[in-house]
Amino acid sequence: MLQLEVAGSLELGSTALPLRAEGLRFISSPPSANLSLLLVSDSLLLPRRRRLGERRRHLSRLRPTLCRRRASTNKMINLFKIKGQKKEEAASAAGKAPVKKQSAGELRLHKDISELNLPKTTSISFPNGKDDLMNFEIIIRPDEGYYMGGTFIFTFQVSPSYPHEPPKVKCKTKVYHPNIDLEGNVCLNILREDWKPVLNINTVIYGLNLLFTQPNDEDPLNHEAAVVLRDNPKTFEANVKRAMAGGYVGQHYFPRCA
Repeated sequence: MLQLEVAGSLELGSTALPLRAEGLRFISSPPSANLSLLLVSDSLLLPRRRRLGERRRHLSRLRPTLCRRRASTNKMINLFKIKGQKKEEAASAAGKAPVKKQSAGELRLHKDISELNLPKTTSISFPNGKDDLMNFEIIIRPDEGYYMGGTFIFTFQVSPSYPHEPPKVKCKTKVYHPNIDLEGNVCLNILREDWKPVLNINTVIYGLNLLFTQPNDEDPLNHEAAVVLRDNPKTFEANVKRAMAGGYVGQHYFPRCA
């Protein structure tokens, strides 16, 4: 480190002050003369107060810059919003519905429907048009078993969280069946606890077809029909025919579906 050599004192007005410093070398004239200081480093000689003042001025210059940047970003976001609104307005003016962003569930359902491999007994319809894929109907016309010759309509309501949630399926046709109650609720394991995201609409449709060829009396929703199926299959067959032709089974009336 450089050393400070002092030969004299510094006179300020009528007062003579002795000099002590380190880190600087200078030579002065005799004690009675004023000293000339050679400034080597501002960081050594600038008073603390002056440095703090400069720091504050520097920060005050930065703040307007940051505010300007924030304002510029907000302006860009607003511009994007305005552009989006103008596109929607232009589409409405042209008579076109604005393009709606599809959810992950809609995209997956679109894929499932495009890859459907329906049995010959089954068809699909979209009552609300093909713009509403999340709600559709499946029509099943069994060609064997107790329900041969009947026509049964099922409504499918698919949530945006599909395939993490199974579709909600109800039977629109009133049917005498152990696994379908009189309100149209369907007892099918893959629509409840056995549903997995790897399953799809095609799997559900095959499961519904199986209900008509192999009704199950062990897991019923219509307990009365299940008991008849288990204890007297011939009576059960006669009840199914009567219900499909339009008539009463017990105290319940069934509209014609054959």
